Amino acid sequence: MILTLTLNPSLDRTIEIASLDRGAVIRAAAAHLDPGGKGVNVSRALLANDVASRAVIPYGGDEGRQLVRLLAAEGLDMVTVPVTGPTRSNVTLAEPDGTVTKINEPGTALSPAELDTIADAVLAAAHAGGQGADWVVASGSLPPEVPADVYARLCRRFAGAGIHVAVDTSGPALSCALGAAPALVKPNLEELSAATGMPIRSLGDVAEAAGKLRAAGARTVLASLGADGAVLVEEGGSWYGEAAVTEPRSSVGAGDAMLAGFLAAGGSGPEALKQALAWGAAAVRLPGSRMPGPADIDHGAVTIGPPDPERRLSTALLT
Repeated sequence: MILTLTLNPSLDRTIEIASLDRGAVIRAAAAHLDPGGKGVNVSRALLANDVASRAVIPYGGDEGRQLVRLLAAEGLDMVTVPVTGPTRSNVTLAEPDGTVTKINEPGTALSPAELDTIADAVLAAAHAGGQGADWVVASGSLPPEVPADVYARLCRRFAGAGIHVAVDTSGPALSCALGAAPALVKPNLEELSAATGMPIRSLGDVAEAAGKLRAAGARTVLASLGADGAVLVEEGGSWYGEAAVTEPRSSVGAGDAMLAGFLAAGGSGPEALKQALAWGAAAVRLPGSRMPGPADIDHGAVTIGPPDPERRLSTALLT
């Protein structure tokens, strides 16, 4: 079973528009309201593909109660932890060419006592119902006033209970987490560059930066590169994969679907990377933050091979 923890969940409203014109009155073509937060999306993707998962979700206020109702309506197995502050709401503007503009609220502070209660809930959920958890996914941005080392502390606590920990976050929270030796980290291109201070122009740069994260403590690095695919670097080797998407709808949640697919396929090796890319590409073809099910996923669209260090990225980062 795969547990997920989302410290800063959200209600996500995605609005499809023809184009984003500042200062204009824009007519929406469609709108979707979905449960949000990176760990929430991982669990939703696993649920859509009949993979056992349980989500631990702090919630508060009317927004939090609506979030829980939406997830209950989807049939998500979850453990909810009431907190004092209200759950945040996010807005995504999606254009027909796949361009996405996101406006994310910061979220609400969590007290040290609330963080302890949430961690206790994760460990209890890991052993509930007689089915032990293989993984805990700790992911997403941190709420205001939560210390940057919180994922590192949670990683040590969960790993001490014999559970593999995957961390998907950014900035100081990612840098701190590396020192706790997570089993897996999943940075995107910007996060990889920021964590290493490297300019990233090619697949060779991606592999080198991933090696630095491994040297800092992460055992496996799954680097998602958007339209350029993904690179996997682990003790057994490194692989590159890509999956073409001819008609993108929304990239919201695609990285979370990728992580879900990777863990569902065992969390290691080229076959897991293939499934990760198939799930991620399927999410891009769907509106809003919908997670793909088996009918949406095309494994045949994925190619896997060794990373060509000379291959340039379509979006280079010149940190």
